Amino acid sequence: MSAQSLAAVSEDSVLNQDTVQPEASDAFVCTPAVEELTERASAYLQAGYPVHLAGPAGTGKTTLAFHAAAKRGRPVKLIHGNDEFGVSDLVGQDNGYRRNTVVDNFIHSVVKTQEEVRTFWIDNRVTTACLNGETLIYDEFNRSRPEVNNLFLSILGEGILNLPNRRHQGAGYLQVHPEFRVIFTSNPEEYAGTHKTQDALRDRMITMKIDHYDRETEIRVTHAKSGLPLSEVAIVVDIVRELREQSVNHHRPTLRASIAIARIMQDRKITARSNNSFFRAICRDILDMEIAKVRRDGAALVESPVDDVVARISSRARRPKIVGQEV
Repeated sequence: MSAQSLAAVSEDSVLNQDTVQPEASDAFVCTPAVEELTERASAYLQAGYPVHLAGPAGTGKTTLAFHAAAKRGRPVKLIHGNDEFGVSDLVGQDNGYRRNTVVDNFIHSVVKTQEEVRTFWIDNRVTTACLNGETLIYDEFNRSRPEVNNLFLSILGEGILNLPNRRHQGAGYLQVHPEFRVIFTSNPEEYAGTHKTQDALRDRMITMKIDHYDRETEIRVTHAKSGLPLSEVAIVVDIVRELREQSVNHHRPTLRASIAIARIMQDRKITARSNNSFFRAICRDILDMEIAKVRRDGAALVESPVDDVVARISSRARRPKIVGQEV
C-alpha cells in the first residue's frame, strides 16, 4: 500500500514546501483489521502519546501512519530516517548572514565605518512541527543514529525542544505546542542500515507491532491497487501467502509482491493459470528473490518452490471466496 492510497494530498492542501494537510481518500481500503489498528493509534495520539509502528517492510506502516495522521485533521510533516543526519538536519541551523554597513562622511576628510554581521537561523521540520502543533511522521526513524534522535527525549518527556545553537538569538529552547504529535515507524533492528533504539526513547512511545495483514485485507488492497478481477487477485494473494509461510529466515514476499504481479497481469490481460507461461515467469521473477541470490556458475543451488505453489493454487477447481464477494 502507498501513502497516496490512504491519504490523498491535493495541491490546495499544501501549506508550504514541507507541510501537507492529508485527507482521507475514497480509495482507502478499510477492513476490520485496518480499522482496529487505526482506532488504537488514534486513541494513543488523542491521549497525547507518540505512536511507534514497528514491523517488517511491506506491511503498510507508512500508509497507516498517514491515515492516522489524516484522522487528526492537523498539518503533517514527513521525515525519512537517514544515517547521515545530524541534529541540525532535524531542528535547524544558521544559514547565511546579513551585513549592515554605515559610512559616516559628515566631515569630508573623515570617514567613519560601522559594520554589523548577523547570522540567520532557519528552522527545520522538527522545530516547525513543534511550534505549529503539527503531526510529525518520522519514517524508519531507526535508520538515524541514536545520538541524533536523543533530541526527542525532552520533546516527548518535558514538552521542551532544546536549541543550544539558537541561544545567541535569545531562544535556547522552545515550548512544544500542545497539539504536536509524533508517529514513528521502524523496520526490525536486524535489518541492514538500522540502529538499536535507546531504551529511554522507547519508554516514551507506545509501540504497535505491525505484521502482514489477513487474507481478506490483502485481497481487497491488491484489487484496489491493480484493478484485476477479484477471482484472479485471490489466486495471486494465496500464492504469495503460501510462499511467505514457507520462508524461514529468508526473504518473505509481501503485499507489494501481490500488487506487482496483479498490476502486470491486468496490464497484459492474462489470467492466473499454471499453463500460462508468462504468468509463471512473472511469479518467478518477483517471488524468487532469495533463490536468485544463491547461485553458482549461473545455476541456482536451491530449488525454487514457486512453480509448484503456482501450479497447486492456480489449478484449484473452486475459487476461494472473499467476504461479501463471489470470486
